[in-house]
Amino acid sequence: MEHLIGQMSYDHRLLHYHYKKVVQNFFLGLQKEMSFDYSQEVIIDLEKALETDDGYDVIIYAGENENVKELHAHSSILCIRSQYFRSVISKEWDNMKDKKFIFKKPNISPQIFKVILSFIYCGKIDLTELKGPDILGLFMTIDELKFHTLIPNVQEYLIKHQDEFLQENPIEILEIAYQHESFKDLWDHYLEKIGENPQIIFGSDNFTSLKAPILKLLLERNYLNLDEILIWDNLLKWGIAQNPSVSQDTTKWSKEDITIMSMTLHEFVPLIRFYHISSDDFLDKIYPLKELLPITLAEELVKFNIVPDRIPNIDDIQPPRLIYNSTLIVCQHFTIFACWIDKKSNSHYDNIKDIPYNFNLLYRASRDGDTVAEFYNKCNDKGATIIVAKIANSNKIFGGYNPLQWDSSNSWKFTRESFIYFIADRKDVKTAKVSYSNSNRYSIRNLSDGPGFGDGCDLYYEGNGVWCISYGFFSSYNSIIDDMQTGKLCVDDYEVFQVIKK
Repeated sequence: MEHLIGQMSYDHRLLHYHYKKVVQNFFLGLQKEMSFDYSQEVIIDLEKALETDDGYDVIIYAGENENVKELHAHSSILCIRSQYFRSVISKEWDNMKDKKFIFKKPNISPQIFKVILSFIYCGKIDLTELKGPDILGLFMTIDELKFHTLIPNVQEYLIKHQDEFLQENPIEILEIAYQHESFKDLWDHYLEKIGENPQIIFGSDNFTSLKAPILKLLLERNYLNLDEILIWDNLLKWGIAQNPSVSQDTTKWSKEDITIMSMTLHEFVPLIRFYHISSDDFLDKIYPLKELLPITLAEELVKFNIVPDRIPNIDDIQPPRLIYNSTLIVCQHFTIFACWIDKKSNSHYDNIKDIPYNFNLLYRASRDGDTVAEFYNKCNDKGATIIVAKIANSNKIFGGYNPLQWDSSNSWKFTRESFIYFIADRKDVKTAKVSYSNSNRYSIRNLSDGPGFGDGCDLYYEGNGVWCISYGFFSSYNSIIDDMQTGKLCVDDYEVFQVIKK
C-alpha cells in the first residue's frame, strides 16, 4: 500500500493524508472518556467529493454501446475501501493516461456502478429504487468486485421483495445462482420454490435451454412436486431439444435416433423413479422406449408391472418423490395444516420437508364424482383426513380436519382434535384461520346424507357442489372465524387428503 501512495501526485497524497487523519482521529476520539461523533460530517464530505469530481484520478467507463457512461473516482479512496480496486490499481501504474487510471466495465451498467461508488464513498446503499433485473445485476457486480459483506443483505432483499421477478426469469436466475458459490441462499431458496412448484422450471419456455448439470441436480431431489411420468416427459423433451436431428415423434425414431438419445440421457435415466409410475403410463410411455433404459432395469420393470406385488430384483429402489397432489392449494397450505394438527402457531413448521405428516389425495369431486356415495367410497375407513374446498369464482378456501375416520355410520363422534378453517385468500397464507372443537360429542358428523362437522351443522356437505356453514347455540367449534362466509356456498371443487404420520 505504501508504494502505491508514494507514486501518487501531491494533490492525491494530500487527499489520502487528510482522509487517513480523519479516520484515525475518529477512532482515537472513541477511546476518550468524553467523545464527539463527527462521522456524519465525514460521510457528507466524501459524498461531495464523489459528486463534484474534484481531484479525481480514476475514469470508469460503465456499460456498453449507446449505454456507456464515464464515471469519476479517487484512487486513494477506492484503494482504502476495496480490495478489488487495491489490486487492479496496483497493476495499472504503468498504464496511466494523463495521470488518470482508465477502467472499462462494459458488463456493469452505469446505474449499478453509481450504486457501488455510493457504497464505497458513503457506506450507503438503497435498493428500493432498483427493479428486479437491476438488483440481480448489482448482486453479480458486488460478487465480481468482492464486496462480500453486501451479499447477504442484497440476497435477502432479492428473495423477500422480488419474488415475482424471480419466477419470471427462472432459468437465467437458477444458472446465475449455480455459477456463484456466494449465492447459496438464493440457490437454496430457488430450489425450495421449484420443489413446491416445479412448473416454474418445467413449464418455462426456456426449459430446454437448461444446463445439464442443473437438470441433473433437480432430478436428484426427493422434493419435487410433480408426477414422475411428467418428469419423464420433460426429460424426453429436453433431450430432443439437444439433438435437432431427432424427430419429436418418438414413434418415428430410427436406431440412430435411439442411440443418440441414449447417449444424451444416460446420466439422467437412473434418476427417474420408474417404480412410482402407473402401469398404464409404463405401457404407453416407458415400454416403447425401453431401449433408453439399462437392460436389467427394463426387464425388472416389466416384471413389476405385470406382478406388482413381487419384490423387484434391484437394490436401492428410490422412494417416491414428495408430492402434494392438489389443484386447489400449494405446499405452504399443507405446512399450515400440519401446524394446526399439532396445535402449534402457523409458523411452527417453516419448511414443507419438516412437517411430520404425509397428505395423500383420496378424493377429488371433479375427478371421482361429486356424490356422497363416491365420497364415502373413497374416504371410508382411511383414518385421519382433511377436507379442502374452494368457493366458486374466488380464492377463498375452507374445510375441516377429522382426526378419526369417515365411516357413513349415521352417527356423530366426539374428539378434541378436530377443527374447521377458513383461508380468505389462498395466495396469502397469512389469511388462514382455524377454529377447534369445543369437545362436545357432535364434533364429527358421519351421516348418510354427507360428511360434516358439528351439532349445529357448523360445516357440512349438502350435495351438488354446495356446502353449508352456520353458527348457532349448538355449535361444536369454539369461535366464529372472522370474515368466514356463512350460508350455502357453491364450490368449484373439493378434495380430501388422508393424513398419515411419518
